[in-house]
Amino acid sequence: MKHRTHATVPPRGAGGGQLPQHADLNLLRTFLAVYRAGSFTAAAPRLGLSQPTVTAQIRTLEQQTGRELFTRLPRGVEPTPYAHEMAGRIAAPLDALGGLEESGALAAPVHLAGPSELLCVRVLPALVPLVADGVQLRVSQGLPEPLLEEMRAGRHDLVIATRRPRGRALESVPLADEEYLLVASPAWAERLAGHPEADDPGAALREVPMVTYAEDLPILRRYWRTVFGRPLTARAAVTVPNLYAVLSAVNAGAGFSVLPRSLCQEYLDSGRLALLHAPQEPPLNTLFLVQRPGAEANPDVTRVRDALRRTARDW
Repeated sequence: MKHRTHATVPPRGAGGGQLPQHADLNLLRTFLAVYRAGSFTAAAPRLGLSQPTVTAQIRTLEQQTGRELFTRLPRGVEPTPYAHEMAGRIAAPLDALGGLEESGALAAPVHLAGPSELLCVRVLPALVPLVADGVQLRVSQGLPEPLLEEMRAGRHDLVIATRRPRGRALESVPLADEEYLLVASPAWAERLAGHPEADDPGAALREVPMVTYAEDLPILRRYWRTVFGRPLTARAAVTVPNLYAVLSAVNAGAGFSVLPRSLCQEYLDSGRLALLHAPQEPPLNTLFLVQRPGAEANPDVTRVRDALRRTARDW
């Protein structure tokens, strides 16, 4: 039986500060490695991280504790009094935890993040066999840049991003190409079929309400530019918080939108939605699988990564 991995820290002393209520094990391990190595540079290879990543994680932990942990010196760092106290409190529990993980008696959860709709429709179903086999997942959703910044701070092991991360600190590989489709309810599709400009959906749709998740219409504007070769000048009739809400509104007959195939394929297959246009080259957006440096120390991260790469071939 596998157990959840938490940091168990002895009570703080009368003169010390206090750790965050939910201390991140990756940050604490990085702190302890720097404390023992005496420099960010020396700690980095021991952790399997880059020096900038180590620096970013220590900075995050300092922000969370509200205390400076190390005094930067010309060569290396000097622990502050609070760092000495914190190291004394966490060293034994972390060393014991590390021993359990190395022996296989305790497996760390895999921290995975990505777009909420993709996680629900594609990612989590693909990982069900691993969960049944004992892999533990801690899943978060959000936009690419905030998630990648959180990864740099040690919060996530794997992130599925809709764009490749900048710089070389984070390793990424293309995962899948997401196809975008112009859709509406069957009732709207029937009305458009009889429109005088039915052969030009971009023109015929000027009379149909538009549904989107953002006022700047990022997906719709790209579709118009790449497929119809002209800018989209219409304003949204309905703006909702996310693509699930767009799907719900369009399915209910509120108007048209552009949605990823993964989200709306089931609705197209059942006839609840209708495809309004089938260009020879539909717009594609490449999804990238990003892995935190050093995350491979947890073998379950590798299992999740490999499972996603296998199943993404059919997305």
